[in-house]
Formats: sequence, structure tokens, C-alpha cells
Amino acid sequence: MTSASEHVETGNRRTFAMVLRNEAVGGLILAAAAVVALVWANSPAAGSYFALRDFELGYEPWHLRLSLGAWAADGLLAIFFFLVGLELKREFVTGDLRRFRTAVMPIAAATGGVIVPAVIFVVLLRQHSELLQGWAIPTATDIAFAVAVLAIVGSHLPPALRIFLLTLAVVDDLIAISIIAVFYTDHIAVVPLVLAFVTIAVYGVIAQRYRKFLGLRPLTAWLILLPIGAVAWALMHASGIHATIAGVLLGFTIPVLHHRANRVSDRHQPGLSEEFEHRFRPLSAGFAVPVFAFFAAGVSVGGAEGVAEALTHPLTFAIIAALVLGKPLGIVTTTWVMTKVLRTPLDPSMRWIDMIGIGLLAGIGFTVSLLVAELSFEPGSPAHDYAKVAILSASLIAALLASVLLGIRNRRYRALTHA
Repeated sequence: MTSASEHVETGNRRTFAMVLRNEAVGGLILAAAAVVALVWANSPAAGSYFALRDFELGYEPWHLRLSLGAWAADGLLAIFFFLVGLELKREFVTGDLRRFRTAVMPIAAATGGVIVPAVIFVVLLRQHSELLQGWAIPTATDIAFAVAVLAIVGSHLPPALRIFLLTLAVVDDLIAISIIAVFYTDHIAVVPLVLAFVTIAVYGVIAQRYRKFLGLRPLTAWLILLPIGAVAWALMHASGIHATIAGVLLGFTIPVLHHRANRVSDRHQPGLSEEFEHRFRPLSAGFAVPVFAFFAAGVSVGGAEGVAEALTHPLTFAIIAALVLGKPLGIVTTTWVMTKVLRTPLDPSMRWIDMIGIGLLAGIGFTVSLLVAELSFEPGSPAHDYAKVAILSASLIAALLASVLLGIRNRRYRALTHA
């Protein structure tokens, strides 16, 4: 028999997991981890932070002896990208990306929100060729952080605004993933890459064939799929392609719909993709992404003089301008052009001022931008540290501006609701 204390413990775990699934909570944990890292890295005990970040462990013959910071960027972040893969798959199969006319607007907006910041970055640094390899840093949008800010300030904003942001951010992540795979891969080892794809295919066959079984027995998924996914990740890492790509591909193999959707009993049950997202979201929001942010955001700025030097560096200025100005400019301009070309107006519940707020939210680069910065510049180099300072500063500025604007709009919509 189960004791009362075991019932309480189980209930507490479920409550904790439910809290972690809240978008606002996940964003706050992410921000808190970054702040702790930044304070620690600039405190008298900074040496212990960098010693922890650079501590190595793993099996060297398999090329898996990595620092804790690298394990967080290559390993833990794969969990986050696995959820991105699940979300992308669901959007393509049953969501807004399934219908062209519904999806084309946020897809075009996401594309504009990638191109314009990249162009601004390159134009501002055209005389600093050694810094141009970081061109993709301002192209990314942090889904978790952006949606968290919207959840905090947008209680009465139109639901269509959140759907637009989610679709835009999902497409933005897909583009960012493609950029990482194509432009930030130095060499490719063919044999491990082929074996990685074979392993991912086996993973997908098992997930498709036994979707109902895996959905009903959570422990089975951990015992069977997790080891196969870990092998696929290790092989992808050995191939030279950034290992987080394995997370996306594994997420894409998970079925969204039930095999027999015509059955009444299945019609109202979540698919395996939704089940997995429900299970893994707390792990990603409460551990994987905050730990990555903790190791990625810690940069020593060297006091007031160091902060002044970092904030006046051309790289810092280019990243902040590209994220804070380029993102909303690219998103709003592209959306406006698409409304003229397709003769399709915005959703009746939305206004153009709301779109500017969404564009500012998209300027929160954070997680993926930090990852691209890790891949663009040598760790410990001035450019590497300046890029991190710029990303943190730009994300904070974008979040504050978006919060002010959307907060004003939220009060307006609330007044209309109670009128």
C-alpha cells in the first residue's frame, strides 16, 4: 500500500512540474540563472565560477571529454531543441503552419526578422572583417524568454498576438538551426554522420510503431528511447555537426497524431508528441536551459571600466542595434509588405502597434544567440565576452521596451473588455 507521505511527495512533484510548465516561471528561472552567473563571474570568487565552467569530464576515446560549459551547450541544450523539434512537427502537422494562408504571414515576418538584423550587423561591422563571423548572433529569438514576457504583461492581449509570436519564434528557431548546421560546421565526419541518421531512423520507427505503448508507459520511453537518443546525439557530436541538431531531428520523428485517429477513444487523447512535450518541458525549463544560461552568461567585464569598454565596442553596438532595432524593423516591415502583396489584412483583433511590440519581443535573443556566440568566437577572447555582454544587454533592453509598450496595450484591451 502507498503511504500518505508517498502520496504527498508524488503530489508535490506533480505540482512542481506543473509550475515549471508555466511560461512565465520558465523565463524567470532562465533570467535568474543568467544574473547569478554574471554576478558570480564579476565577484571576488570569480575564479571558482570559471574553474567550475571549465572543469572537464567524459570519455576521451569517444571525443566526449568536455568542459561543463560545453556539456551544457552541446548536451543539455539538445533537450531544449528536442522540444523545439516536437513543437515544429506539431505546427506543421496540426498547427498554424499546416495552412499556407495562415502561416505565410508569420513565416515571412520571421524571415524578415532574420535577414534585416544580419544585414545591419554586417553593415555596421563592414570595416571589422574579423568580427563578421558573428553575423548570425542577432538572427535568433528566444522562444522561452519572449513568451514568458508576453505571459507576464499580456493577460488581456488578443490570443492572435500570442499565436503570431509562437509561430514566428518557431520558424525563427528553424532558420537558426539551419544556420548553425550549414555555417557553423567546420568539418564533417561522414561515417558518424551516417550512423547518426540511421540511429535517428531507428528511434523514429520505434516511436511510430509503439506510440500508444510509449504514451501509456512513461518509464518505457526513458528506458528505450533515451539510450537510443543519447547514441544519436554522441554520433552527431562526433560527426562535427553541432549536436543540438540531433535533438531537433529526434523531435521530428515523434508522431503527432494517433495511428487510429478514427477511434472515438483516441480522438480526444493527446498524441505522443504532446505527451513528450508535457513530460520534458519541466526538465528543459527548470534545468537544461537555466544551466546552459548559467554557464554561457558568465562573463567577466572587469568593473566599470570593463563595462564601458564592452558597451562602446563596435561588436556590442552592432549586436544591440541588430536585435533591438533590426528585429522589429524586419518583422513589421515584412508583415506590412505581405499584407499589401497578398491583400490580406492583419487579424481584426490586432493593431500595428501590437506588431511593434511583438517585434521588440523577438529582439530577445538570449539562448540561441548565446549559443551562436559560443560557436562564432574563441571562448575567452575579447570578442567572445563582448558578444555575450551585447546579447544580455540587447535582450534586457528589448524585454523592457516590449514590456512597456505591450503593458500599455494590455491596459487598453482590458479597458475595452470591461467597457
